[in-house]
Amino acid sequence: MAATISKDVIVVGGGFAGVATAQHLARAGVEVLLVDKNNYHQFQPLLYQVATAQIGVSEVARPLRAIFRRHRSVRVAVSEVTALDPKAKTVTLADGTVCSAKILVVAVGAEANFFGITGAAEHSYPMYSLDDAVGLGARMIADLDRADSVTGRDHNLGLIVVGGGATGVELAGAVAHNLRSAVPRLFSEEFAQATEVHLVDMIPTVLAPFSERSQQYSREQLSKMGVRLHLGVGVTEVRPDGVTLKDGSKIPGSLVVWAGGLKASRLLGESGLPQGKGGRIDVNPDLTAPEFDGVYVLGDAANITDSKGRALPQLGSVAQQSGKWAARNIHADLTGGYRRPFRYIDKGIMAMIGRGAAVAEVGPGRRELHGPLAFFAWLGVHAALLSGVWQRVGAAASWSVDYLSHSRPQVVLGRVDSK
Repeated sequence: MAATISKDVIVVGGGFAGVATAQHLARAGVEVLLVDKNNYHQFQPLLYQVATAQIGVSEVARPLRAIFRRHRSVRVAVSEVTALDPKAKTVTLADGTVCSAKILVVAVGAEANFFGITGAAEHSYPMYSLDDAVGLGARMIADLDRADSVTGRDHNLGLIVVGGGATGVELAGAVAHNLRSAVPRLFSEEFAQATEVHLVDMIPTVLAPFSERSQQYSREQLSKMGVRLHLGVGVTEVRPDGVTLKDGSKIPGSLVVWAGGLKASRLLGESGLPQGKGGRIDVNPDLTAPEFDGVYVLGDAANITDSKGRALPQLGSVAQQSGKWAARNIHADLTGGYRRPFRYIDKGIMAMIGRGAAVAEVGPGRRELHGPLAFFAWLGVHAALLSGVWQRVGAAASWSVDYLSHSRPQVVLGRVDSK
């Protein structure tokens, strides 16, 4: 017979939204069960830096139990969730345990959306999880080692990044920076120059949410760094040796990274919750799921709007703020209070391009910053957002060494899969 666990609140997902919800409920003494398949919280905006050896795993992954060690009302369960029942407010774990609660919070995140493109799932690396980042880093190192074999150097290398959003731009820029700084020190200038970085997107620009000025600056900086841009043309096929574009042209490359979009977790489709754009849940203004009272859906699992009904982007800041707001509404549910519609505070958007180059559009008025000022603003904001003190210290130390010496203190090792 399966075991049963009952709590005031079950939070499914240990990302930005789930952790923020649990933390704020814990401060009010609410009993919470936090369930995630990993025993750590990952800082997704910096995963590309793990892949490119700018920072280490310990800077972006903090144990969930360490986050909640002072909050005795929060229990962490490390398990795969196999089923959600929003009507009964129950969660079934991989070992058959059924967990029930008065309030269910669904913050299961998202997964790569390959849009049915031939070979994309089989032959490309997504960039959404810590495992993705470590696997990609290990593969890039393995490719360099293979190319520099004892039988002679093989320059048949090339990275193709599909997707011109922040993840794609930041990854392409970081790899290009490595080719200009770290790789020549370890191999040779000739070897580095023979390795190409391509960035592909079906829309005619990069960083679509940003202003035209920021987009133009980003394109110029990427081109200066040696990134070859293929914009306004989509990918129709991903192969082990490169990609085919919609215009029939082919780009050769030994490695393809998929940063072309996300879709809702499969758990949402199987839960019976009403799905909207991207398979996500179109939540009510108070962040509850339509037709399911006492069920909240947050972060990348939800389509959330602002006070004017405009769709909010799938950003960590939206997830974090929605988690805090949901906690207030949940506390009101449990104490007989009233829910309030979510109000998002727009702090702006930013993206790193490379050493000394970044774009930032700050606040709801979108004050634009480009270049070194935006670069240091990006570093400061991301350091502040990291989960723990040691994570901030470690990231700051790695960035300082990188900026001052062009070296890469982190070594990425791991299993290299067959992609």
